[in-house]
Amino acid sequence: MMKLSASICLLVVLAVANQAQADSLKCNIKSNAVFKGWPDMKRPCIESMRKQIQKEIFASTQYLAMAAHFATDTVNRPGFTEHFIKAAKEEREHGAKLVEYLSMRGQLTDTVNNLISVPTVDVRKWSGLSALEAAFKLETEVTNSIRALIKTCEGTAKNGEDNDYHLVDYLTGVYLEEQLTGQRELAGQITTLEKMMSAHGELGEFLFDKNM
Repeated sequence: MMKLSASICLLVVLAVANQAQADSLKCNIKSNAVFKGWPDMKRPCIESMRKQIQKEIFASTQYLAMAAHFATDTVNRPGFTEHFIKAAKEEREHGAKLVEYLSMRGQLTDTVNNLISVPTVDVRKWSGLSALEAAFKLETEVTNSIRALIKTCEGTAKNGEDNDYHLVDYLTGVYLEEQLTGQRELAGQITTLEKMMSAHGELGEFLFDKNM
């Protein structure tokens, strides 16, 4: 468990260290050598996509901080640790998929130095219940952000000429499905843990952790 905690902390440190390198990540290809024939994505949609990527990275880093807390020897909740490591991995993959999408649409040909920044996350002594409640709140914020992104990419023109149909379908069919399923799972876990703690006190959290 100590090795796991140390590994998680090392990942966070490396992420901060890599930010300095990220500031210099610019495409060195001359502008006249970059292919210009990409179908245009509208600027508001692109900017919203970039903001959503950062939102996913923030959620991933926040879950990693939670995992590190529950992995410490003074807390020792392996079930919660594994749960939040898995959640961090999922959010990071979500961000990566959005980056891949922008690349597929030809929107990463100039610069990526402002695409991702290392976020400042909440670090505290969570209880199991408070961590799940914070995770539910964060997932709700991510879901609302995706909905806003979809609305932006649907455009405002009555003839639909600024509607990015492919991206809207992708976000609705893939991302919202996962978000809503994840929120339902968290809501169930919160309810179950509250009942167990009501019946067994702190022992309820210990038992819940063992069955996560």
